[in-house]
Amino acid sequence: MSLKQDLFNDLKTAMKDKDTVRKEVIQMVRAGVLQVEKDNKITELDDQGVQSVISKEIKKLKDVIPDFERGGRADLVQEANKKLEILTAYLPEQLSEDQIKEIIAQAVKDCGAVSMKDMGKVMGIVTKKTAGSADNKVVSALVKAALA
Repeated sequence: MSLKQDLFNDLKTAMKDKDTVRKEVIQMVRAGVLQVEKDNKITELDDQGVQSVISKEIKKLKDVIPDFERGGRADLVQEANKKLEILTAYLPEQLSEDQIKEIIAQAVKDCGAVSMKDMGKVMGIVTKKTAGSADNKVVSALVKAALA
């Protein structure tokens, strides 16, 4: 079963269970998927595309949490964390830092990178291999450390 179908089934379950947070999160992701399909004139977005939409939603939530904390809105922080928990359940297991470092080392070796000027080449290779299973901020920081 595709990830898109899983989202639809989970939406129906959330509606039956009256789980409003889960329902809102899934509707948000499904709206993002539909938007990508319309923008790119695709009939059906594959699992990797759906994971990309989910990753973008996770990034948005992670970006607003510090603002909520500064504003003293613990309720919104708690809600955002719950949404993050729901969204991460749809992504594949995240790679550990050591696994990412191995991928980076292999990419550096493959493209012959020697300095920070080669960061774009390395990031291109690494992001394809870690798509959906690693945060790009972490990947970028590790690539910088490897090339420094």
